[in-house]
Amino acid sequence: MYLTLSNRLREALVRHIQEHYAISMDVVLDRPPKIEMGEAASPVCFELAKRLKKAPRIIAQEIATKLGKVEGVARMEVAGAGYLNAFFDRAAFWDSVSPLVTRLPRDPRGHSFTPSAEGPLPLTKTSGKVIVEHTSINPNKAAHIGHLRNSVLGDTMARILRHAGNPVQIQNYIDNTGVQVADVVIGFLDMERLTPVSVKMAAMEPRFDYYCWDLYAKTTQFLGEDKSRAAELRARTLKAIEEDRGEESEVAQVVADTITSLHLRTMARVGISYELLARESEILHLKFWDAAFELLKKSGVIQLVSAGKMAGCWIMPWKEESKDSEKPVEAKPEASEDDEENIQDKIIVRSNGTVTYVGKDIAYQLWKFGLLGKDFNYRKWPNVPEGETVWATTTFKNDPAAPHFAEPATAVYNVIDTRQSYVQDVVAEALRRLGHSEAANKSIHLSYAFVVLTPRCAAEMGHELTPEEAKLPFIQVSGRRGFGVKADDLIDKLEGATLAEVQQRHAEMSEPEQKQTAHEIAIGALRFFLLKFTRNAIIAFDFEDALSFEGETGPYCQYAVVRIRGIRRKGVEAGATNVAVTPETAAALFAGPEGNGLWELLLSVGSLDRAVEAAIGAQEPAFIAKYAFQLAQEFNNFYHKHHILNEADEQKRAFLLRLTELVEARLVETLSLLGIEAPEKM
Repeated sequence: MYLTLSNRLREALVRHIQEHYAISMDVVLDRPPKIEMGEAASPVCFELAKRLKKAPRIIAQEIATKLGKVEGVARMEVAGAGYLNAFFDRAAFWDSVSPLVTRLPRDPRGHSFTPSAEGPLPLTKTSGKVIVEHTSINPNKAAHIGHLRNSVLGDTMARILRHAGNPVQIQNYIDNTGVQVADVVIGFLDMERLTPVSVKMAAMEPRFDYYCWDLYAKTTQFLGEDKSRAAELRARTLKAIEEDRGEESEVAQVVADTITSLHLRTMARVGISYELLARESEILHLKFWDAAFELLKKSGVIQLVSAGKMAGCWIMPWKEESKDSEKPVEAKPEASEDDEENIQDKIIVRSNGTVTYVGKDIAYQLWKFGLLGKDFNYRKWPNVPEGETVWATTTFKNDPAAPHFAEPATAVYNVIDTRQSYVQDVVAEALRRLGHSEAANKSIHLSYAFVVLTPRCAAEMGHELTPEEAKLPFIQVSGRRGFGVKADDLIDKLEGATLAEVQQRHAEMSEPEQKQTAHEIAIGALRFFLLKFTRNAIIAFDFEDALSFEGETGPYCQYAVVRIRGIRRKGVEAGATNVAVTPETAAALFAGPEGNGLWELLLSVGSLDRAVEAAIGAQEPAFIAKYAFQLAQEFNNFYHKHHILNEADEQKRAFLLRLTELVEARLVETLSLLGIEAPEKM
């Protein structure tokens, strides 16, 4: 509602300035620092003053006097040297927000509402499908805490975009032909000397992803001992996997498919699901890469290197390198330090003919925007969490019931950590050089920094710390070294700690209720902790901080909902919720001594649309977590100031109860955007 009023006011100001001053300009509206200064303020008169050669305050007075009625705005005032301050009509705002709660027959738990949609936000809605690609874990080992941050960010961004009215499709890219999978295949075939049948038997164990976690670390160490041996083994294995032949390909398929299904199970525990698993193998076997390769060569985007350490490679010239596509180019030996770090990223095809993941990603990105002229075949993924349907690309016959995934996207969010920023730049630049500048601009890298552990958390997860490590601010994890927190272990630990607390507080609950409550609190704590930090902040995870009922945490927000539900249950028992609030009561309370406090809480309830627009504009889900916390905090302050159920005035009591219902509806809706459930008791 706040955004609706702000947009209405902005449009009125733009029209007025055009009509009265013959000037076309954008109008900026900000939220004043104090509620006494209104709900929206604009410095537009200062810019007008430069053009009209008049004092900004005189212009502000002219506009405030002549603007006329704007629906939902009670009055305009001039502040300071020429600010325009708008004061919303509080009673009208109350009437517009009140339908958020639709009164229904009370159930035994005291529920009294269903959230009602406020409609799409026009400033953030696109004209077509939006793809959010997230998780995209190499299917070679168990998921870890860093993968959880990726998945939670992507899932939440998708929820926010859908809330704004965008048709969103969630994809999970499965790199089943890459180096990481190849390394595990080397571990099975060349280190442990297992047969494909033996690997299939091992894959039937429930913790196969844990087994591969350890094997991957051992293989990394093994390959690191002899670089020439490592290069030979990797080249041979990658070639076999890409060409889908031999034992290497057979074992790679078992490893990747089994671990992908285990990843789906892990992510389902935190409320995350997918519509499409886009497998890298199909990019190769269905000739997506071949089509992209021809486009890149024909357009001169990539070139063949004739000499030097990249001889025989197809590269995409970058920075100072030649863009002449008529002849092969020679890589310059005097590369900078940054170029050395990123040299593999701009190699599209290696000298042995295998394709880098950058090359396959270019083909995938072209397909997302409908620019490749090809489509996958699709089948239902066989091993999914209960109640879910997940589609996957396949080389087999297409299932005619498959959704139409090939519809071109209008925007693509690629959720990948900050260390892949250069790679994302290369992919976008390839699209741009192919003549698809709009698609390149709509290729959004939703980057994020990595997750580390506090020393206390690392010790609680069973890692032995040296005295020096115990003094560090955080402990960095490494999948290659096998040091890190597996996602399932983390969730198990959180649920175990929460269950013990729930059992102590609520012995009257049945065991299934206790477990469900513990699960909702644990996942709420985890998701909120991963979301409350801005994307590019390094997160140092800590159990005690995440599970706290105080401060900026998920349980704090959940408990605000639980507290409201307790109030409402008592209100139902006392019959206090059957009284309708009159418009006169609302107007009087907002204007009285307590008016500003009540108004600020209602204004916050009506400001989710503003938070959503900001989150999409800045590509920052943390804004929604911040909004949830601030609303919960404002409600708790309200709760401590007002004795809601003991209020003697029947109309005021009904008003206060109605306001708590509005807060509950909005908090539940906001937490849902964060992927967090609100339990009945805590």
